[in-house]
Amino acid sequence: LGGPDPLDYVSMYRNMGNPALNVPEHWHYISFGLSDLYGDNRVHEFTGTDGPSGFGFELTFRLKRETGESAPPTWPAELMQGLARYVFQSENTFCSGDHVSWHSPLDNSESRIQHMLLTEDPQMQPVQTPFGIVTFLQIVGVCTEELHAAQQWNGQGILELLRTVPVAGGPWLITDMRRGETIFEIDPHLQQERVDKGIETDGSNLSGVSAKCAWDDLSRPPEDDEDSRSICIGTQPRRLSGKDTEQIRETLRRGLEINSKPVLPPINAQRQNGLNHDRAPSRKDSLESESSAAIIPHELIRTRQLESVHLKFNQESGALIPLCLRGRLLHGRHFTYKSITGDTAITFVSTGVEGAFATEEHPYAAHGPWLQILLTEEFVERMLEDLEDLNSPEEFKLPKEYSWPEKKLKVSILPDAVFDNPLH
Repeated sequence: LGGPDPLDYVSMYRNMGNPALNVPEHWHYISFGLSDLYGDNRVHEFTGTDGPSGFGFELTFRLKRETGESAPPTWPAELMQGLARYVFQSENTFCSGDHVSWHSPLDNSESRIQHMLLTEDPQMQPVQTPFGIVTFLQIVGVCTEELHAAQQWNGQGILELLRTVPVAGGPWLITDMRRGETIFEIDPHLQQERVDKGIETDGSNLSGVSAKCAWDDLSRPPEDDEDSRSICIGTQPRRLSGKDTEQIRETLRRGLEINSKPVLPPINAQRQNGLNHDRAPSRKDSLESESSAAIIPHELIRTRQLESVHLKFNQESGALIPLCLRGRLLHGRHFTYKSITGDTAITFVSTGVEGAFATEEHPYAAHGPWLQILLTEEFVERMLEDLEDLNSPEEFKLPKEYSWPEKKLKVSILPDAVFDNPLH
């Protein structure tokens, strides 16, 4: 009816759990509205019964029932509305294994549960409706340390660990907002024996994030008007036509599959029917299937080789650079930062990645607003040493600058205000 909330309604059930499976009594919340409820093209485009209905999924949430609680708390419905609002505004969808960095207790209390992972609901199987297929993604509340482990390794791995610890979720991954300890405090062996070993063996399966980022081409003066299609980030006006901009945005959306709340959730590749399929780790990664390299026509925007570049990140994005280098590039993969405020994208690629337009001969290359940076293993190792203090961001003051003059590369970590106000 045109109201402010994207979800039509949220059903709340009292679930008696399953004592035999060690599943406690809890409240079960289910959203209605991310999928197509009407089939009349008012809210979602009706695309037939075989494809996804609307966005192809609904959200669920399981909250531990406190003793004496006779009615379900309503804050989970507001949380679902917030996530749904982002999906409707960005048209980015969620998949099992995704994470959402929320940076605030989910119920606005003093709880340590301040972020979310997403997984298949253990009871709700995908359903075929008259307007398409709907899957059910369950929100699982996690602590900051658990979120970071999911970023460094992968979401599915951390979800499996949460399932094995009854107080941290158990088999049905029930969120307990009063949980005061992380799984690593409950069982210290999990970090070393499972997570660290997993990172070392598998690397990270986080192939990118939505972030506050920008890049400048230092090899050409800002007043150079030779290429009318170029984009200079900063105070220079954009010169892309509306049609060009929309085409880039659409290709980035389709190819990079950005998944997020506007902070730092992941980009997931390899989707079919809205489901995420993890690939076996491979030294030979490819950008072809998950980037716009193969999609944007060359006559629209030509690829430019750059001599020197300046990368700019906010503190949260910058803190993920070591993950990008150690967990992705040293495993022969790539990592993308996609700006949440525009079309800008920065992709780091290793020499083993196929389909990249950055090469060892020309390691910095731009395709419109999309920059690729190719880094050799030797340079990655050096950067990791120089960027050591990014692992403890609370100890340094912004702005912070790192420079490798012989590589003609500069990285700045800047306050959020620079990205929130482009003219700053």
